[in-house]
Amino acid sequence: MIDGVPDDLDETLVRDPRESAAVLLDRLVELGWTVAVAESLTGGMVVSSLVDVPGASRAVRGGIVAYATDLKHSVLGVDPALLEAHGAVHPRVARQMARGVRDVLGQDGVPTDVGIATTGVAGPDPQDGQSVGTVHIAVSTPLGTRVDSLVLSGDRDRIRREATHLAIRRALAAL
Repeated sequence: MIDGVPDDLDETLVRDPRESAAVLLDRLVELGWTVAVAESLTGGMVVSSLVDVPGASRAVRGGIVAYATDLKHSVLGVDPALLEAHGAVHPRVARQMARGVRDVLGQDGVPTDVGIATTGVAGPDPQDGQSVGTVHIAVSTPLGTRVDSLVLSGDRDRIRREATHLAIRRALAAL
């Protein structure tokens, strides 16, 4: 459990972040599904964790680091009115990022099967009225989109690493 958020996965699958990525990729390959990642807070760490696994190309389509707020709209299709009203650190932004990356990194007009997105505040300062440690992780599949909003503690590096690990775990839980 992390700051009141229950864990919905068997802990034997998720103790080691590398193991979580390997298990996720194995499951995607079993399903014949592909994955794409849209990252802000984690700056490419999620897709990097996935491609660290040998054979990742069987399921990973790619990743987009949309660190600047305007890229969330122009590249991933996040509603500009939402960004204007709430800023980049919002659960609906994460939801739209996850859905958007499925389309952007799809192939021949067919979206990827799974979209993972991260947005949040790693620090050292608050952003968009949100405190350091605020994290939104979204996972979108053909079955729907789920957003988890968390408050993580630690320094910038720890928040980013934990958000990366949680994004992979949440994607695995969605399958």
